[in-house]
Amino acid sequence: MIDTHSHLYQPAFEEDRAEMIERAQTEGVDRVYLPAIDSESHQRLVDLAAAYPDYCIPMMGLHPCSVDAGFEKELEWVEHWLDKMPFAAIGEIGLDFYHSTEWKEEQFVAFEKQIKMALRRDLPIVIHSRSSMDECIRLIQDKGDGRIGGIFHCFGGDERQARKIIELGFYLGIGGVVTYKNAGLAKIVQDIPLEHLVLETDAPYLTPVPHRGKRNESSYLVHVADKIAELKGITREEVDLVTSANAKKIFRF
Repeated sequence: MIDTHSHLYQPAFEEDRAEMIERAQTEGVDRVYLPAIDSESHQRLVDLAAAYPDYCIPMMGLHPCSVDAGFEKELEWVEHWLDKMPFAAIGEIGLDFYHSTEWKEEQFVAFEKQIKMALRRDLPIVIHSRSSMDECIRLIQDKGDGRIGGIFHCFGGDERQARKIIELGFYLGIGGVVTYKNAGLAKIVQDIPLEHLVLETDAPYLTPVPHRGKRNESSYLVHVADKIAELKGITREEVDLVTSANAKKIFRF
C-alpha cells in the first residue's frame, strides 16, 4: 500500500514517530508521501524525509489555510526549497473556504502561482479543496494548460465533480472519511473505477473507523483499503495493487 498523503512530521507524532512508522511498515504500507503546509514546518518535513529516504517522500507547497497577508513571502520559501532539492509534487495547495474566506482572493493567487511552479517543473499537484471543489476544478481547467495532473486530496464531492476531476486527468484521494457511515462518500467510491483512486490517511487527521476519535497514523491505511474492498466486492490485495500502481503513475519517485 502507498499512503499518498500523511503529515507524519507534525508534533502529534513527536513521542512515538519511529514506532508509528514501524507499525505502518508492518501493516504493509510501502511508502508515505508528505504534503507540505508552510514555512513553519518545512524543515521538519525535509528532516523526516532525510531520515527515511525512499520511504517518507516529500512534497513542497503552501497550504491554503496558511495563506494570509504574507503569502508572497511564503511562496518565496516554496521556490527556495524547490530549487534546493527534489520533491515528488507541489502540495498540498488549493483553496479552503470552510475555515475562512478572509483571504479568498489571496488563496486564488497563491494556488495559480503554484500551478505555474508545477508546470515549469513538470510536477504533479496535490489539491486541498474544502468547500471549494468547483472553484478548484475551474482553476485547473483555466490554468492547467491541459498538461497537469495529480490528486484531489480527501475527495468529498459528488459524482459529477468526481467525473470532471477524472476527465482532467486527476485521481481521487480516498481516506478515512469513506469509513464514516453518514459521509456519503461510500456510494461514490463504489461507482468510480478503482483505476481512478489512490489511498491516503491525512494523518494525524480524519482517522478511520474503528479508531475514529484517536490520532490517525499511516498504519490505519488498512482500514481504508478494507472498506474500499468491501464496497467493490473485491480483495484488499486488489485494492492495494491497483491504487499503488496509480500512485506510482502520479509521482516520479
